[in-house]
Amino acid sequence: MSDMRSANTVADRMAIALLAAVAIVAALTFRNYGLGWDDYTHSQYGDLLLKLYGSGFADTSALSFVNLYKYGGGFDMAAALAAKVLPFGLFETRRLIGAAVGIIGLFATWRLGRRLGGPIAGLSALALLATCPLYYGHMFMNAKDAPFATAMIVLLLGLVHAFDEYPQPGARSMVLTGVGLGAAFGSRILAIVAAPYVAIVLMLVVIEEARTLGLRNASARLGQFIWTLLPALAFAYMIMGLLWPWSIVSPLNPLRAVLYFDDFFEKPWKELYEGVLVSVPDMPATYVPHLFVLKLPLILLALGLAGAIGSLIAVVRRGAPLPRRASLLIITLAAILPIVIAMITRPALYNGLRHFVFLVPPFAVLGGLAAAGLIERARAQGRIALGVLAAVFTGGITLPVIDMVRLHPYQYAYFNPLAGGVHGADGKYMLDYWGLAFKQASDALRAKLEERHEQRPGNRRWLVAVCGPQPPARVALGPEFETTAEPRGADFAMSLGTFYCRDLKTAILAAVKREGVVFARVYDIRGQNVSDLLALPPP
Repeated sequence: MSDMRSANTVADRMAIALLAAVAIVAALTFRNYGLGWDDYTHSQYGDLLLKLYGSGFADTSALSFVNLYKYGGGFDMAAALAAKVLPFGLFETRRLIGAAVGIIGLFATWRLGRRLGGPIAGLSALALLATCPLYYGHMFMNAKDAPFATAMIVLLLGLVHAFDEYPQPGARSMVLTGVGLGAAFGSRILAIVAAPYVAIVLMLVVIEEARTLGLRNASARLGQFIWTLLPALAFAYMIMGLLWPWSIVSPLNPLRAVLYFDDFFEKPWKELYEGVLVSVPDMPATYVPHLFVLKLPLILLALGLAGAIGSLIAVVRRGAPLPRRASLLIITLAAILPIVIAMITRPALYNGLRHFVFLVPPFAVLGGLAAAGLIERARAQGRIALGVLAAVFTGGITLPVIDMVRLHPYQYAYFNPLAGGVHGADGKYMLDYWGLAFKQASDALRAKLEERHEQRPGNRRWLVAVCGPQPPARVALGPEFETTAEPRGADFAMSLGTFYCRDLKTAILAAVKREGVVFARVYDIRGQNVSDLLALPPP
């Protein structure tokens, strides 16, 4: 017993050390991440939301700003506020706040794994998530999906607490549930996906209690549970309104957002999938599960699937306590049901798995439970078996870390060995679809011009034609440069290493590469007859 307590203490200390290590690495590297397609617009949305509150709702520009008013803006507001007090630029601050929110998600994942399976399960879940390039990369630069993932795992933590205390959840359960639910809806209306798996778990609880207590008593306990959670729902509504003011301007606005996003709201374009250009509303039903198989680290993929299977087996066995069965079911549904829904409803699918990052934390929790179960069995076999398992787990999480270091700061572009890594995925799937490489490309161009002692021509700025997102390029290049989509008359061309940008036959001043794959190039097109940067006609 003392050995078990000692192991649990060590596991908790290791988890705290791992969180601290991630925080230190994030603090040292957050400025390396470039801007994506959405960053500039999201930063404007954050400023408009601050003006909305600062003007006492007199300036309502935020309530009709492009289509972002149909999203919550909590992250954008937090970043805009932080930029006023921190000694960094606005976009660097956005990266730092993104890292902080991502670390909160790591913390919640640790606590959830620990509650369900003990300290070793919590540590394992934390390690699996912290070494997942999909989660780690997105937390720095994804203003919608990464905060949403954190909110959803906090919500799951609150719900597990609540089901453990069924039918009378305590204050902590209500606060966690309210914060998670409010922050989730305050990030994306996609939080509605939590409704079906909560409903399924409640059905399980009522059916099982009806067998022993009778239907009337089971129904009464369900009513007590829902009544007790009503303050949490009210608290969630207030948080949602704070983060997403448009949602409470009219009671039906959340429903209007659901209807808006139910249909693809942009002009369809094509993206690369399995080496073929496919219109995003026409992606195959296997898109999401297929990419998860190729983009999750193998250790997370194997343990997560094992944890899901083990949890479902435990759910159907009536020997386990009902609260535990309910908690295992809600975590498993949270990790898997949205994939099933996407396969059935066939929404527009694009940008890899960025809209599904919120599935990775509960999947890591399932992986942590599987790892803890394997460790328990190995311990019973002796120290050699335990040592072998520890070595396999350590090696399994080390491999993606090595890839994350090699890919930095493009961890989100990671593909696992089943896809042949990033090199094998190149030409088959989207890699740097957000155009983060323009930061490194801009740094390389400035360094090259300085190395050559080149001066700006006449009294004008350098003119750079861009194939990719112009605002990120303009911010990354700085005040001595001007960007354009028209290459005629430009000095340089900056292009993403993606299928829709032409490979120009002219001098290359700089190239951003990872594992032999081009993420961006800068061309010298002075005196060249370059008429177009696009390899394909615009949609």
